[in-house]
Amino acid sequence: MSKDNQSKKSIAELRREYSQQALAKSEVCENPIDQFTEWFEQAFAADLLDVNAMTLSTATKQGRPSSRIVLLKGVDEAGFQFYTNYGSRKGKELSENPHAALCFYWAPLERQVRIEGEVEKVSRSTSENYFQQRPRESKLGAWASKQSNKVGSREELEKRFKEIKQRFEDQEIPLPNFWGGFLLRPQRIEFWQGRKSRMHDRICYEKLDDEWIIFRLAP
Repeated sequence: MSKDNQSKKSIAELRREYSQQALAKSEVCENPIDQFTEWFEQAFAADLLDVNAMTLSTATKQGRPSSRIVLLKGVDEAGFQFYTNYGSRKGKELSENPHAALCFYWAPLERQVRIEGEVEKVSRSTSENYFQQRPRESKLGAWASKQSNKVGSREELEKRFKEIKQRFEDQEIPLPNFWGGFLLRPQRIEFWQGRKSRMHDRICYEKLDDEWIIFRLAP
């Protein structure tokens, strides 16, 4: 089918078959962090673009949700780390409602991972350690951007960046007090593997009394 004909198809007609792999409950790791690490390493080895990109969903106290793509910057037994401006929309929502969800989608591998849990700020020293690893231009950007605030023009942003660059010229750039990391402590993690006929494999881990319970979900 030509690209022209494809473009005329309705959204409802768009579909593809999933057939690469299977996911059995008997074969997954007992700990979901180990299972995630295994899948992440396979996605990394496949040289996928933005392998650490994840959808972060937050909500206000009233339950009004919002989602955006952020980058995973660390994962261990404690949970999943990411960084942001604490005054941004997501930062404010996480402060007033510390419950969030993450979603990874590695399309070439026909895999998805969904994570739900409670969120807390990481320590100042942890944020400092990460911030100092960032490229200098990224550090300047953190200072220059009042993230999620209205801005009059692109020129205004560029002027602000230039001012910050001059301010810290020939200096080490410190961690802003309004910028840092969050840790999502998972309470539920689901691994999805695409299968034929939409009979996908869904293996879910849920934390109960500090132990992970594993079960299969219907597609």
